[in-house]
Amino acid sequence: MARTIVRKDIMSMEAYAKIRADSRRRMAALKENRRISVGPFTTFHFESRETMLHQIHEMLYIERGGEQQITDEIEAYSPLVPNGRELVATMMIEIEDDATRRRELGRLGHIENSVTLSIESASGRRTITAVPEDDEERTTPDGKTSSVHFFHFPFDDEAVAQFKKPDARVILSVDHPNY
Repeated sequence: MARTIVRKDIMSMEAYAKIRADSRRRMAALKENRRISVGPFTTFHFESRETMLHQIHEMLYIERGGEQQITDEIEAYSPLVPNGRELVATMMIEIEDDATRRRELGRLGHIENSVTLSIESASGRRTITAVPEDDEERTTPDGKTSSVHFFHFPFDDEAVAQFKKPDARVILSVDHPNY
């Protein structure tokens, strides 16, 4: 199966409407085991080709933007399909209270530079620094961060071997001074 998402992967909205309820239930179950909370209000969602294809279909179904939107959504979400040698995650800073959210986002500028994934086993420890998706700047000039960030965790051969070990312990960290 191709790893990227292309136009022919996108079904018509009429066809999607027929399977949408089942697709949403199936995706909710799949995503349940791909979500990790770190700290008081940050959640990481580990992505796959399937989660990104679902996201595209949902955006198209809700917004009904036509052919141009299809192109735009493919361009936006295809880079978040893991390439086979990486993990990809969406990080969401989830704070319900508007005033608290504004305050905290204002304190967390450049949080995208403080995310790591460590893999520990009897044979040692490997730490992978997250590579933020560079489609746009996520921290404003006044230091306010976005509530949504996208990360790639690139694996080399040693990290892959470490990750596959039965005794591997994986630790996702946010080491921002204000978090």
